Amino acid sequence: MVQALAKTELVTFAEFAAWKPENRLYELHDGVIVEMPQPVGKHEQVKGFLTIELAFLVRQANLPYFLPSQAFVKVPDAESAYLPDVLILKTSNLVNEQLWESQSTVTQGASVVIAIEVVSTNWRVDYFTKVKDYEEMGIPEYWIVDYLGIGGRRFIGNPKQPTILVHELVDGEYQVTAFREDERVISPTFPELNLTANQIFQAGN
Repeated sequence: MVQALAKTELVTFAEFAAWKPENRLYELHDGVIVEMPQPVGKHEQVKGFLTIELAFLVRQANLPYFLPSQAFVKVPDAESAYLPDVLILKTSNLVNEQLWESQSTVTQGASVVIAIEVVSTNWRVDYFTKVKDYEEMGIPEYWIVDYLGIGGRRFIGNPKQPTILVHELVDGEYQVTAFREDERVISPTFPELNLTANQIFQAGN
């Protein structure tokens, strides 16, 4: 769940970056500062499991990527900035990111390898807002990991069930594939990934 702070005026990203306090998580949604509550344990287990598995593949293939713990993805020409649960960045493109050194922020899709959101109760932001913004930025791969099965029925079926949606950018538009239960999750970036949806959902069990 996200909670918008009581602000009477919209803020710019520069104002947000200067304001945000340490040790608390916030995002900026169209000029509105949104506090991200402390994730529950299962959310962190899924996030941590994916971080370890993907970091292993990066290391094994000796790829010029890294996984920051807290880096913002700012939407160009908009006052929105997100903190993906898992983010893989290309080291080589950071020289083109003017906000990287001072604010740990990227604004170019070319800097991002994969962005992953583990769904919390305010699922519409992940399913609608971030899909639109990440697609427009040109982020090549975006996962929605809905381990609670709380997203819209048009996305996760009726009756609802835990689902992983992998968005692959093809000719400037996301093509979406859904994975459930014991289906192997296919990553366009990491075809060697050998995990089923249930293995991800049951992380830490």
